[in-house]
Amino acid sequence: MPEIVYISIGSNLGDRRRNLKKAVELLGAVGDVTKISALYCTEPVGFKEQAEFMNAVIEMRTRCLPFELLYSCQKIENQMGRRRDIRWGPRNIDIDLLFYGDMVINSEQLILPHPLLQDRRFVLVPLSEVAPDAFHPLLKKTAQQLLAECSDAHRVEKCGSLDSDP
Repeated sequence: MPEIVYISIGSNLGDRRRNLKKAVELLGAVGDVTKISALYCTEPVGFKEQAEFMNAVIEMRTRCLPFELLYSCQKIENQMGRRRDIRWGPRNIDIDLLFYGDMVINSEQLILPHPLLQDRRFVLVPLSEVAPDAFHPLLKKTAQQLLAECSDAHRVEKCGSLDSDP
């Protein structure tokens, strides 16, 4: 039976909207994309000296196991030319697994739910849009509750959709 997963995608290099669109298209090969949030233009977090990001969250149904899905996401990033020169630095594509059903994993390769999602408005705003009741199995709160309690003050502004023109 397919599992419902939530994935965050982001880009701040090149044609950001096209990068996100391509990532969603490629993710479609590993599952059925059922919802896509609006696009959000966001301030960079961590490494500040870079262009603003465009972020979204997608909901998917997949038969891939968690590690298979992780490797598929990394393969897509590599296929799209992702470089990892600076931690939290500029990137044409970033794909992060947020939730895989209610599964909890804590390994060197994968931590689920994503360990920082509750601290990041650029994730919580679009996640709350597509799945306000998505439940964090460790914190015992919904995405909407986590957003209401989030102290992150970085700017997150709606700036279109994957289907709209820039």
